[in-house]
Amino acid sequence: MSRLVIIGGGIGGLATALSVARQGHEVLVLERAPEFAEIGAGIQLAPNGLHALDRLGVGEAVRSTAVQMDALTFMDGVTGEHVTSLDLTEHYRERFGNPYAVVHRAELHTALLEACRAEDAIRLRSAATAVGYEQDATSATVVLEDGERITGDALIGADGIHSAIRGRLVGDGAPRNSGITVYRAIIPMEQVPEELRHPTSVTWWTGPGCHFVHYPIAGGKYLNLAASSDNKATEAVAGVPATQGDIRREFAALGEDAQRLLALGEGWKSWVLVDRDPVENWVDGRVVLLGDAAHPMLHYVAQGACQGLEDAVTLGDLLDCDAEEFPQRFEKFNAERQERTGRIQLLARESIKLWHTSGAAATDRNAVLRSFSRDELHDYVAWMHGFRVPAPDAPTTRTTPA
Repeated sequence: MSRLVIIGGGIGGLATALSVARQGHEVLVLERAPEFAEIGAGIQLAPNGLHALDRLGVGEAVRSTAVQMDALTFMDGVTGEHVTSLDLTEHYRERFGNPYAVVHRAELHTALLEACRAEDAIRLRSAATAVGYEQDATSATVVLEDGERITGDALIGADGIHSAIRGRLVGDGAPRNSGITVYRAIIPMEQVPEELRHPTSVTWWTGPGCHFVHYPIAGGKYLNLAASSDNKATEAVAGVPATQGDIRREFAALGEDAQRLLALGEGWKSWVLVDRDPVENWVDGRVVLLGDAAHPMLHYVAQGACQGLEDAVTLGDLLDCDAEEFPQRFEKFNAERQERTGRIQLLARESIKLWHTSGAAATDRNAVLRSFSRDELHDYVAWMHGFRVPAPDAPTTRTTPA
């Protein structure tokens, strides 16, 4: 039986553990934190992400705590006008085969973690910080911070945007600082005035150099708030507390309704958004990257988690083979996933212009968005939201193992 070592116990790492273990491989997942847990708040799951979760056997568990959305709603945050909505109801669900859902990040992680714990072939080890790797023709070894070496038939780097495995494999230095700060808070839904709740919508309020998004999580018990400001931040901080004064200052250009919602937030924390340029190669022999270690993206098209889940299913399908074939299958995985994920990385950057324009440019943007029909808006997102990793027995142009 082959042994795979996965570095990183987040959403991508755990999903990959499930996917490859079901091909008959033993899996060891190494997590640098003292325990397996997920930080953060809300996460959006388009139909492509839910399809991947179904393939992993945890789709129903995630749906049990998720909130299905009826619309992605675009508001002019300065005037308070409704610009357009991307309908997510029956026609969307029939076309793409799944709803669009939002869930607390910890709930998604817990569903994957519980599924991994139920798999005899998966072992989980926390407090294990990877700093690099070594390999030879038949094995790969992860090097831990304390000098310990753990060897397997192959290594999978799922250790996020600051990946030590990527540092050795790609060597492209620190992530790119976007200069944008996102402020996040969660508030009990009961504290939100009823007319501002938007209980079945992901709602954006756009403004000059800033925008604000909110949606329900935890079965609708809380409202997740995320407000982004292009404040030219120079230091890539993470999880730094922010005050209501910071929020009022950064988002002063937004109108009354957006301000009322922002004023409800307590315990704000801030992150400076970072990403990386797309790269062509994520593979070095018996070592491969996936998820944010391979293609980290800004959150403006809400596809980061979905792409990590697609990676996990794709790689698992390809590893229906013996260990000697792992390097070739890693190359095939890279070839199948690089173009799609790179396109989404660049779209996420480009979409900043959609959210942060002002003046005449914002007026023109609103007019263009209002001109799109329901079907035209669905057509625009179809290549992202409608994607399914083909099941191994489904018709496909991909070469599958004999």
